[in-house]
Amino acid sequence: MLGALIGDIVGSVYEFRPIKTKDFPLFTPGCAYTDDSVMTAAVADALLAPGGEADLPRRLVSAMRDMAETVPIDPTVGGYGGRFHRWLFTPGMGPYGSWGNGSAMRVSSVGWLWDTVDQVERMAGITAAVTHDHPEGIKGAQATAVAILLGRQGETPEAIRQVITARYGYDLSRSVENIRPNYRFDESCQGTVPEAMTCAVESVGFVDAVRNAVSLGGDADTLAAIAGSIAEAIHGIPGDVAAEALTYLHPRLVDVLNRFRQATAHLR
Repeated sequence: MLGALIGDIVGSVYEFRPIKTKDFPLFTPGCAYTDDSVMTAAVADALLAPGGEADLPRRLVSAMRDMAETVPIDPTVGGYGGRFHRWLFTPGMGPYGSWGNGSAMRVSSVGWLWDTVDQVERMAGITAAVTHDHPEGIKGAQATAVAILLGRQGETPEAIRQVITARYGYDLSRSVENIRPNYRFDESCQGTVPEAMTCAVESVGFVDAVRNAVSLGGDADTLAAIAGSIAEAIHGIPGDVAAEALTYLHPRLVDVLNRFRQATAHLR
């Protein structure tokens, strides 16, 4: 989960000022958490709350809306997308058929809290479907969470690549160098998740994965959040990078993160 938050913070500076290089400062004064971090924490908060699976959709909706109301976002780094914003602040509004990448960027906690592919797929699907109930929105969340599960269970990056390709049909055959020149801003799962996964499975370390994602020049904070969530499971996070990232987070995000880390401490 922290990997997603770090990717979001690092990528926040470049979402609307895309770059095509890995040579950039990791943290700058302009960095900030965005809606990606807030919704990642909201999903984790709902998953950690008491209650069974049948009640999970209600808890997810409640946590997302409550977190959006209580955790401010710096307007200079963007905000919630139009349809999602309308959903957040329209009581009673149901899912709206989205295939946007929001379902994948917020799902990272699922890959740590359950231990089989079937369980992770089911729970990731639930977290997506409260808003992103289009098959592509659900698939993006499921693939991301399963990649995290496989990474934390010690599968090699190549094995992760093969499983995700076979199970979800994503093309992970291109390298970051092949993707970068022609890649443009894309908010869909189908145009974000495979690229972010490639950034993670091709990386030599956590920071390298985040740099790969930002360097594509697209939806930088979300690409880096997805890549960072997977890279955390594969590589772990350097202590100094984790410590620096915490200084950017709202206290409520830190609280959820701390409770999540306690719940998953035995896996690390």
